Amino acid sequence: MTVQSEDAIQLFNGKNLDDWLAQSDNRQHEWAAVGSVALSPDNPKLFSIEPGEGVFYNSPTGRTANLYTAHQHGDCELHIEFVVPKESNSGVYFMGKYEIQILDSWGETDLKFGTCGGIYARWIDEKSVGGEPPRVNASKPPGEWQTYDVIFRAPHFNVAGDKIANARFVKVVWNGQVVHEDFEVDGPTRAAMPGDEAPIGPLMLQGDHGPVAYRNVILKPLNDV
Repeated sequence: MTVQSEDAIQLFNGKNLDDWLAQSDNRQHEWAAVGSVALSPDNPKLFSIEPGEGVFYNSPTGRTANLYTAHQHGDCELHIEFVVPKESNSGVYFMGKYEIQILDSWGETDLKFGTCGGIYARWIDEKSVGGEPPRVNASKPPGEWQTYDVIFRAPHFNVAGDKIANARFVKVVWNGQVVHEDFEVDGPTRAAMPGDEAPIGPLMLQGDHGPVAYRNVILKPLNDV
């Protein structure tokens, strides 16, 4: 996606998180806008933070509520940049329902749906069902910024409200490498936002599995992918 596209939506304004909401009972969260993050010299599993603008992260401990956009999307193209420290974990949930995994997977060779870049499995009858590992491990080392560029097709419904087409990851590009094409998701993946599937929904970022930071979250609406 051309990030300067006229119809692209900057979901993070660089300064604050006024257009984002917490997935928690009291609507509180510890996400904050900062100038930069880097691996802590004292503990590579944590970030050191510089104040300023342009980046947002999920608190010094990396244990806070999931965050989702006030904006609701359907078919879309998304560009998002992320960074994790050593052994940390997050995820990008399209429509709050369908997750592409974020994980420190540097050097991993046994690729699974839980590897960074994987489309996460569903959770049915207390077990993982489905999911898809990335084709290749395109991971960068912890502390380095990474990118996802995703073309996503929302589930489609008829006038009676019946689902007539599943959600689909048309293409997922991770750090410049294609890791998924035309992958169908027949229902919400594990840890999705509650509620039924719908034609539109928010973008959600997982915030309770360890430190993570994001920047340049840019969404372009599409019609009939």
